[in-house]
Amino acid sequence: MELITHSNMWVSPNYCVRRTFLCGIDSLTGKDYSHRKQWIAERLALLAKTFAIDVCAYSLMSNHMHTVLFINVEQSRNWTEQEVIKRWGCLFTLPVLVERYETGQCVSDAEQDKVRETIDLFRERLTDIS
Repeated sequence: MELITHSNMWVSPNYCVRRTFLCGIDSLTGKDYSHRKQWIAERLALLAKTFAIDVCAYSLMSNHMHTVLFINVEQSRNWTEQEVIKRWGCLFTLPVLVERYETGQCVSDAEQDKVRETIDLFRERLTDIS
């Protein structure tokens, strides 16, 4: 369940399935998953740095986590096309057409229009928690 407390603020619990452990020691098997806390914290930091989404708070439990997120739409609106491409490229493979655009190889109006459309899609996705 997601709870909206403000138009751009989200509180979201994220659960594991089938009794799997996210962090800590699994009482059934005795296996220690504590090392995952650092992985998750580092991933959240990377995602917050890349997306226009601020992690206001988070809590990691053995089988789930909670996050409080702020979607900073204004920040994403102020990014240049190059900034959007750079941020998207930190996590995902860029389409060939966007790579060609970065190197000045897109010369036709149709190519440039398609790249701008793609950049707009990237910008939108960089403000989406899904």
